[in-house]
Amino acid sequence: MSDREPMTELGPFSDSDADATPWPTALRELRRARLFWLSTVRPDGRPHVTPLLAVWTGGALYFATGDQERKARNLRVNDHCTMTTGTNILDGIDITVEGRAEPVRDPAERGTTADAYESKYGDLLTSPEGTWYGLGDTIRSGEVLLYRIAPETGFAFGKGAAYSQTRYRFQR
Repeated sequence: MSDREPMTELGPFSDSDADATPWPTALRELRRARLFWLSTVRPDGRPHVTPLLAVWTGGALYFATGDQERKARNLRVNDHCTMTTGTNILDGIDITVEGRAEPVRDPAERGTTADAYESKYGDLLTSPEGTWYGLGDTIRSGEVLLYRIAPETGFAFGKGAAYSQTRYRFQR
């Protein structure tokens, strides 16, 4: 998988003077974002949203979770999900990526993803005092579930001088 360029279009809810957010700009935000929100669907149809750490690598978003956590149980029934990141102010860009969460079992892919986590989050994962110390090792060993979301559709919501809604359509 690679960072393929999606079809990009400015949405109808944008200001008249707004421009579409170029994919490289959205991709930069996905790579540097530290906190994401994962939305899944419970078996009874109710939504479930939870904050988590994630990395963009190899053209997809990755996240890890425990086998019995609500998000993992939801994804076993319905693998459709949405990952969101952005700001809590009326400036900047909010990004949403929609797709299917696929379990990652390949040891090489797990290793590459663990490396990406450690590079991005540093001491939070690698220092004994870090909040998520050892997460990289648990990803590598398979002690936690690792999911890949290959984007199907994405959105960038530009906020500030001009408000914009950009849609990204990814080819499968």
